[in-house]
Amino acid sequence: MKTDKPLISLSEGREIVREAQQLLARQLTSSSRRRFLRNGLTLGGIAMLTGCDLSDNTHVEQALSRISRFNDRVQGWLFNADHLAPVYAESQITRPFPFNAFYAEEEAPDINGEDYRLEVSGLVLNKQPWTLPQLHSMTQISQVTRHICVEGWSAIGKWGGVPFAQFLQAIGADLSANYVSFKCADDYYTSIDMATALHPQTIMALTYDGQILPRKYGYPMKLRMPTKLGYKNPKHIQVIEITNRFPGGYWEDQGYNWFGGS
Repeated sequence: MKTDKPLISLSEGREIVREAQQLLARQLTSSSRRRFLRNGLTLGGIAMLTGCDLSDNTHVEQALSRISRFNDRVQGWLFNADHLAPVYAESQITRPFPFNAFYAEEEAPDINGEDYRLEVSGLVLNKQPWTLPQLHSMTQISQVTRHICVEGWSAIGKWGGVPFAQFLQAIGADLSANYVSFKCADDYYTSIDMATALHPQTIMALTYDGQILPRKYGYPMKLRMPTKLGYKNPKHIQVIEITNRFPGGYWEDQGYNWFGGS
């Protein structure tokens, strides 16, 4: 999905979101909110909401796209920047931590760290590229958190790196912008909302389990967000852009939910 045009009219969208907010605030408990987001609407519900003939593939795609964008807005509304994902003891780390990508492990990019430059673009004051030594010289934190894959499995790992909010402040990013997008050395790309970018557990991961980030896990740097599903955590990042233009993503453009909250 590479258009900025809304899939529904502004007035219709406001009414849908208003009704959803009232319903959720009035009826949903924390656990039922999670079930609502996980299960979404049935095809019957889509038909009632959109008035579409679901025997028509075009109508199905249009309806599902509208519901996906609606779900994005609802998840964005429910997102709490002060809510932290669970953390675990190091004894609970999954060993070995699984490799996962749209290609085989031996096809992961082999990047020369000495030549690496992280580019920043868009709504930022300082567009100077960053070297690995510069990133490693910034304040580092670590977390033992769970990676949740949309395929149904999960694993616990220990990630260390720079709080992403600190990096965004360092480059003079417009923190009121809507999106942060990522382009990667393996041709992957994705984007996130600014609220998630500023979450205290969102980090630019430079290490895994106390060691320099291995190639298979995203060397020289990946974004680690325990509040997002795995496909929202890009590896081998080369370009970070701050933008108000909807950027989409590799899997999102193929129908995956854009917000991707875990």
